[in-house]
Amino acid sequence: MTDLRNAGKYYWHYLKRYWFGFLMSIILIVIATWCIVMAPTYLGRAIEDLTQYLQQWTNQAMRAKATLQPFNQTLVTYILLYIVEAIALFVASLILARVTAYSTGTMRVGLFRKLQRMRVQYFDTHRDGDILARFTSDLDNIFNAMNQALLEILLAVAQFVGLLIVMFNQNVTMAWVTMASTPITLILAAWVMHKASVAVNQQQDDIGQLNGYINEQVTGQKVLITNGLQQDSVKGFQKYNAKVRQSALTGQIWSGILNPLMQGMSLLNTAIVIFFGSWFALNGNLSTGAALALVVVFVNYAQQYYQPIMSLTSLYSMIQLAITGARRVDEVRQQPDEVNPADGRALTAIEDELKIDDVHFSYLPGKEILHGVSIQVKRGEMVALVGPTGSGKTTVMNLLNRFYDVDSGAITFDGVNIQDFELSALRQHVGIVLQDPQLFSGTIADNIRYGEPTATMDRVIDAAKQANIHDFIESLPDGYQTQVSDEQSVFSAGQKQLMSIARTILTNPQLLILDEATSNVDTVTEAKIQAAMDNVIQGRTSFVIAHRLKTILNADKIVVLKEGRIIEQGSHPELLAEDGFYAELYHNQMVFD
Repeated sequence: MTDLRNAGKYYWHYLKRYWFGFLMSIILIVIATWCIVMAPTYLGRAIEDLTQYLQQWTNQAMRAKATLQPFNQTLVTYILLYIVEAIALFVASLILARVTAYSTGTMRVGLFRKLQRMRVQYFDTHRDGDILARFTSDLDNIFNAMNQALLEILLAVAQFVGLLIVMFNQNVTMAWVTMASTPITLILAAWVMHKASVAVNQQQDDIGQLNGYINEQVTGQKVLITNGLQQDSVKGFQKYNAKVRQSALTGQIWSGILNPLMQGMSLLNTAIVIFFGSWFALNGNLSTGAALALVVVFVNYAQQYYQPIMSLTSLYSMIQLAITGARRVDEVRQQPDEVNPADGRALTAIEDELKIDDVHFSYLPGKEILHGVSIQVKRGEMVALVGPTGSGKTTVMNLLNRFYDVDSGAITFDGVNIQDFELSALRQHVGIVLQDPQLFSGTIADNIRYGEPTATMDRVIDAAKQANIHDFIESLPDGYQTQVSDEQSVFSAGQKQLMSIARTILTNPQLLILDEATSNVDTVTEAKIQAAMDNVIQGRTSFVIAHRLKTILNADKIVVLKEGRIIEQGSHPELLAEDGFYAELYHNQMVFD
């Protein structure tokens, strides 16, 4: 019930902006429903008129008065009702198709915009495939349900209400007889729908996990092939696929029970109405024509009474998928946005110093990663962070850019807490070169100016020259207009890294963070990247995270982290003189180099 209520709120959030089209559709559906529920009364009236005509025709004394005019008029009205109904439903379906297309398009845009506002923590704790499934599987289920089921749902609700009004207006006793089996039907339907709901929810969650696994395996396909793990990958896929198959089968079985169950109840209800209608006609004070009309009308109503229920149950699987899809998409919509101060301060430059003051931080409550880290950096200094894997180096980077906020302590630029800066202003002045560079679809020039789309071509070329990638780009047939795509990548890891550095140079950040930028390249490319890094670091405050210590020998300060604590800090000569953990790391690397 909670899922249904939340789904209703989610759909209303997007449908309310198209209220006029939605209102017009509802008006047309009400007109169509009126035609549907009134048609049996005219059918009964036509039978009564025809019976009266036949009685007069068979009576020699009254034959002269016999006329088919009332019957013909009623029959024409009966036919016109179905014509009006068909036109109203056709126009309503066109309007709803437009509402559906626009509203689901708005949902897709809204979901994508939401992802751009969310904390990095969400992406760190959710698999890419599961996020993608919300864009594909879940939104497709929502679209299919709105496109195919929305009209049926509105029509079923209107028809059910209209039938109740007309039946009680026609004959209260027969109306109650028609409704007699409703409690049993509702109890059975609720039980089956609950079972189906649990299975469908599980199915969509399993599909998200399956998509996440597929995404991992496709992304790491080269690793699989290199290590001959294709069969192991298939076995893993079969495990996830078996879960999807089982939950989908269970959901389809329970959903499939609904329609035949409702059809059976409809036939039983019709039999009940025929029996009691016949008894009522034989024992009531009605004429032959009126009694026959009453039975015919309420047999029609008995069939129509279950039609809305059968329509909804036949669509239940689709509706439940849409409710589940709305729940999963709305889960994203309900996630907190990044905290951006309402009156955030502008950041123009780091004039004096950057200070990390007694910072404690944990990704998960109770599992602290950083334990009282303090680092002071003067403007223009280069600070290197070194230490074993898991020591907290990348965590410091995440905090400097406010991907996460500290648990306690503070990070300040010129004495101002970074939480007081406007987020876009902060990140505009903090540049990051990641270990795994990311290129986007488009040209090389587009990729270099990605952080500053309005940059001129001269600035793009100048940034590429400083990054030592200009000559390579010029050697390509299309130069800076060479298209970049994942499907047809002609660039090595080092060349991608140099382009990423060029992109950072172009944005001209005040604070630069280099996260193991040379870890995935050969020694020749490393020298080029190192030269590019020297260019980009010059005159800027910078943090360099490095495993290869020879790349940070000229750092103004080297901070050694271990298990989330600073165990040593100083310049390269000072740390060697201490003959501690850093000196051991350095000497071990020099032996292998």
